[in-house]
Amino acid sequence: YAMKANANKRILETVSSYGFGADCVSGNEIRRAIECGTDPTDIAFAGVGKTDDEIRYALKQNIFSFNVESLPELEVINDLARAEGTIAPVAIRINPNVEAFTHKYITTGIEENKFGVNLWELENFLERLAEMPNARLTGIHFHIGSQVRRMTAFRSLCTKVNEIQDWLNNRNIYPDHVNMGGGLGISYENPDEIPDFKSYFELFNEFLELRPGQEVHFEPGRSVVGQAGSLITRVLYMKNGTQTNFAIVDAGMTDLIRPALYQAYHRIDNLTSEGEIRKYNVVGPICESTDSFGKFLELNETRRGDLLAIRSAGAYGEIMVSNYNLRDNPGTVYSDEL
Repeated sequence: YAMKANANKRILETVSSYGFGADCVSGNEIRRAIECGTDPTDIAFAGVGKTDDEIRYALKQNIFSFNVESLPELEVINDLARAEGTIAPVAIRINPNVEAFTHKYITTGIEENKFGVNLWELENFLERLAEMPNARLTGIHFHIGSQVRRMTAFRSLCTKVNEIQDWLNNRNIYPDHVNMGGGLGISYENPDEIPDFKSYFELFNEFLELRPGQEVHFEPGRSVVGQAGSLITRVLYMKNGTQTNFAIVDAGMTDLIRPALYQAYHRIDNLTSEGEIRKYNVVGPICESTDSFGKFLELNETRRGDLLAIRSAGAYGEIMVSNYNLRDNPGTVYSDEL
């Protein structure tokens, strides 16, 4: 489970109870995962900027894998493992240069991105790794991006991974596991729709060529929790505009930054009104013009005091809150019945 999507303790305890491991990108995520029931041997530590203290902590916890993103990082891990008197299990995060057809801010698998070891660097990387006594290659790791809706992108990834595995095998390198990352998107237009996990895993079953005894790992995040949460906000004021009316609500970009940061669409439902459909710009109280949840949105006739549900907020919502304008953060309510 990709903890960056939602690290709420109640959510993590539930996810862990179903047998998920944890994909972590900081020492604090590792701590939180362990606190919420994840076995350290089921934790992978990724991210381009691991600090020395985080690496030491992960080594002491005996985590499953360090997903290494650069040669300088590998050298540091090897040195710290030597100082700890241990051998670090490492998986090479390889940048496959595969287009994910998603927002440019959340694509991670093309050469211009900061993530992973480029294909042209791989041979030198492996030669250096072979010289390091305190780092042991256990796997290879890929992640092409987030909110991927085109299954063809994952098929292209399979093709590239098969080629890379052939290249490795020809050099007598046989990774124990291949981590295909995450990225399966959700429907923000239809927030009650569950992602098509069946087709997703069937695609990998058909096109990914695993080697004998090799494990395959996945890192779902948004697809697990995205549709499970809504941001509930109250209308403070109605304001007439030149092109449409504004519904000013008490939630803002500090509570759900995706619309401001990615120009992302979230469906909004008026939970109070059953009036005729009208169009509104739904905006928050923050002192930024980007503090908007959507323009020309069709809602039932909306008035001061109405409650609105901003849907599909279970991923990259609560985890990305800020205190800009010193706004209070919203509380969390849990239910198995909604």
